[in-house]
Amino acid sequence: MAPLIVFCSDPLGSRRADPHFADEARAARALGLRTALLDHDALLAGDVSGAVRGVPRGAGAAWYRGWMVPSGRYAELACALADRGVTLLTSPGAYRRAHELPGWYSTLAPVTPRSVWLPARPGHAPGARELAALTAPLGGGPAIVKDFVKSRKHEWHEACYVPDLADTERLGAVVARFVGLQEEFLAGGVVIRAFERFTEGGEARAWWVDGRPVLVTAHPDRPDLRPAPVLDAVSPLVAALDCRFVTTDLALREDGVWRVVEAGDGQVSDLPRGVDPGVLMAALAGVR
Repeated sequence: MAPLIVFCSDPLGSRRADPHFADEARAARALGLRTALLDHDALLAGDVSGAVRGVPRGAGAAWYRGWMVPSGRYAELACALADRGVTLLTSPGAYRRAHELPGWYSTLAPVTPRSVWLPARPGHAPGARELAALTAPLGGGPAIVKDFVKSRKHEWHEACYVPDLADTERLGAVVARFVGLQEEFLAGGVVIRAFERFTEGGEARAWWVDGRPVLVTAHPDRPDLRPAPVLDAVSPLVAALDCRFVTTDLALREDGVWRVVEAGDGQVSDLPRGVDPGVLMAALAGVR
């Protein structure tokens, strides 16, 4: 039996899918797949049993397709669904491994910018001395600041880009601003990634199911740019990551090498507009 697809419900109407995922839900049903709805707001608020109330009992294997979920909440979601006889095909451990940079970095290190990280709580930015020690292995030069999951690239100069790690005052200011802007949504801690120069062709998002690339799309931020990445170097590493449904965002470095700029759990990765969701739904349907 094909797996169940659990979508986020519309906050304004709990019996229909969130508008952002409505096309995917329709595509899934057109393929004859079973679908169910989950209350994402309730999940984030800690009402996990209430969040899964609309998921049928005994439904068996399932994928989640919806908004991002913190790793701890995802584990709670997996337990609540298991109590209803529903098993997420991505385990909590695999979700964390794909969703957070410290989980996937060592496996994808050969094809992604050098990175270091430090756990941090919301509202508590690491000090200058901690940051200097943290970034010493990167050896100076420009860098990017993010947390375990996301950056703030739209606040590039104030909360993302550091021109030179040797300028510890500037590094501290960017990190502090980043942590401040993330507020309670700071995920895991602070990550510093060496800055690499890429061409202006945009990023591609590769979608992998059981180590196989099933779809390559544009990045959702620039759906008008659709590069065609070479996946030869990435494929064996994604397989080694051992996560059933993941995405990799790739960009072409100025020296002509394709690099992974971000990885993520496929269940919470955004599908750019203009892409036929049926291709992705069909790939998920074929999993046992």
